[in-house]
Amino acid sequence: MNRWSYLRLDSAVPFEYRSNFFHLYMDVAWYGVLNASALTFLSVFAARQGGTPFQVGLLTAGPAVMNLLVAMPIGHWLKRQPIGRAVFWASVAHRLFYLLWVPLPMLLPPAMQVWTLIGLTVAMSVPGAALAIGFNALFAEAVPPAWRGHVAGTRNALLAIASIVSALGCGRILTTMRFPLGYQVVFSIGAVAALMSSFHLWFVRPLEDNPSSPWAKEIVRPLNRHIRPNRDPHKHLAARARELLRAFVSDLLRIEILREPFARVLVALFVFHIAQYIAVPVAPVFMVKILRLQDQQIGMATAAFWLSGFVSATQLANLCQAKGHQAVTGIGAMLMAFYPGLMAFGVSLGMAAVLAASCLGGIGYAWMSGAFLNYILERAPQHDRPPYLAWYNIVFNAAILIGSLLGPLTATSLGFIPALVLFAVARVAAGLFIIKGG
Repeated sequence: MNRWSYLRLDSAVPFEYRSNFFHLYMDVAWYGVLNASALTFLSVFAARQGGTPFQVGLLTAGPAVMNLLVAMPIGHWLKRQPIGRAVFWASVAHRLFYLLWVPLPMLLPPAMQVWTLIGLTVAMSVPGAALAIGFNALFAEAVPPAWRGHVAGTRNALLAIASIVSALGCGRILTTMRFPLGYQVVFSIGAVAALMSSFHLWFVRPLEDNPSSPWAKEIVRPLNRHIRPNRDPHKHLAARARELLRAFVSDLLRIEILREPFARVLVALFVFHIAQYIAVPVAPVFMVKILRLQDQQIGMATAAFWLSGFVSATQLANLCQAKGHQAVTGIGAMLMAFYPGLMAFGVSLGMAAVLAASCLGGIGYAWMSGAFLNYILERAPQHDRPPYLAWYNIVFNAAILIGSLLGPLTATSLGFIPALVLFAVARVAAGLFIIKGG
């Protein structure tokens, strides 16, 4: 497989796969516009409106709490649904909330805007959890294993291109338009892009599109299969109720997954995601309040991040083939340490340090994000993926919660620069743990 194999012409793709691949590509391209517009500048907007590192952390920690509460019920619910339709409607319900971001600067004072944005992100995380869990299952059903590396690499490349263009464009908009009108335009762009992404998800179908997919067959068995028939229901009503509750909890939580080899994957990714998200609420505040970067400079740094990711994506397929998805996930995690590590030198080196951090961090992110889903799918049973993906979603959101709250606390206690250096060390250690222990 040569370095440009992820850009193979459609003629090389079997006809029955082309529609799914095309709409998966368009889905992520529009998501790239959303990613580098509304999502990228949300934390920057909150910081400019007086948001503290703790409040910026709540923008990710709040949804994480909600995801922890609903992940297992949603995973259980998804097993009963046609996965394609469930993912589409979850994406619509989630992404309609982006429209509510647009009028906030006109309606509320700055302090209330920050808290309202936190509340909206928490509310939209409920359908967002269904989208996150369901999309991973849909991707596995819509893309055959032999083509997953190709599709993931192409999606990463398109995500990078769309993010580069969007970041540069939004940075220019925010520089030329008065505050906060520029942010309203940027949020509008993100909302439209989000709904266009959902539009393309409608057309992504499981390859075996039938009401009883392999991972849904188990759940159609009646829940009371655990309950033995009894001729005296009144006498044993309490026992039947206990057995029913036990059966419900067993089907819902699937605790046995934590005793399987997949648990090592969960632990390794839990450690990594803490190291990943511990820096997320700190970096935007550091750039705005310490480095005093302008919006256009932040847009340039975002574009550099995604440009380096796009270039490095040309090597993703070869690297995964040579090293395996687990090792590439770990290598990417270690390279992501450059983002907080070099950012710490921004006070003395200025924009050069920020751009270097963005470029090297972008390479690591592209490799990690391009490999980690296939790493998970390789370890999850093909016939029963949603519960395993739901457990990953729980671990992911628990790590977001811990990291998003621990990051601001660390920065407040140690100062921004020592905290960023510590975050870099944590990412290196987490990457090694994925390779050795996952």
